[in-house]
Amino acid sequence: MADRRTGGRRAAVLGSPIAHSLSPVLHRAAYAELGLTGWTYDRFEVDEAGLPGFMTRLDVSEWAGLSLTMPLKRAVIPLLDEISETAASVEAVNTVVFTGDGRRTGDNTDIPGMLAALGERGVEKIERAAVLGAGATASSALAALSRICTGEVTAYVRSEARAAEMRKWGERLAVDVRTADWADAERAFTAPLVIATTPAGTTDALAAAVPDRPGTLFDVLYEPWPTPLATAWSARGGTVVGGLDLLVHQAVLQVERMTGRAPAPLAAMREAGEQALTA
Repeated sequence: MADRRTGGRRAAVLGSPIAHSLSPVLHRAAYAELGLTGWTYDRFEVDEAGLPGFMTRLDVSEWAGLSLTMPLKRAVIPLLDEISETAASVEAVNTVVFTGDGRRTGDNTDIPGMLAALGERGVEKIERAAVLGAGATASSALAALSRICTGEVTAYVRSEARAAEMRKWGERLAVDVRTADWADAERAFTAPLVIATTPAGTTDALAAAVPDRPGTLFDVLYEPWPTPLATAWSARGGTVVGGLDLLVHQAVLQVERMTGRAPAPLAAMREAGEQALTA
């Protein structure tokens, strides 16, 4: 097997759709900065039905790891030998590492990536927070908040089914979650930290409701960027953490786990991502 530090290895991001993914840009920038000239990082269009076959065909002597996007973060779990406590806490794996003995280990770098992105902007402890949305990213947001939020988290959702799901995650993650109807989402902006986890365009109509002197907005989108909500937030003096911040910080952790090299080159990876988005 090729040496994880010096020899050539393969890695890739899987998902559907996947053509838009910035992961190859970030990981290749890291390899270049670390001098890992024999390493490659690609993208593959893989859906849930095709994932078992893809995993079966992999030669683990050539592969270091995989990054996973939706809809594969939960579908991959039965195909792995073990998963980390972090991944198990939200039943979502975004990172697979192939170890020297051929085992397939799943991890979740989204949660510590969120914490690192917030910490970079000085957000380390808060008394309450709001989450916009109730999908897989929202559950990761709750997991991150379980470590830094000392009080209530209000989740703004569109249906009672989504509300029940968020309350379930709150109980599981030991977070005090209260749910509210999406029609009242502008009330979220009184919280010191607002995490927007919804698809592009969903929060655009809320931009006009941003108050004077808002707290911190963590908008997980990176394209299009800035979102109308992020633009309005910045204009009123609030702190904005963006999707690229999350993407880079979680990718840093992936590179470290897959290559065995730490620290990964955060600045070079962020610069490569910014250039790709500008282009």
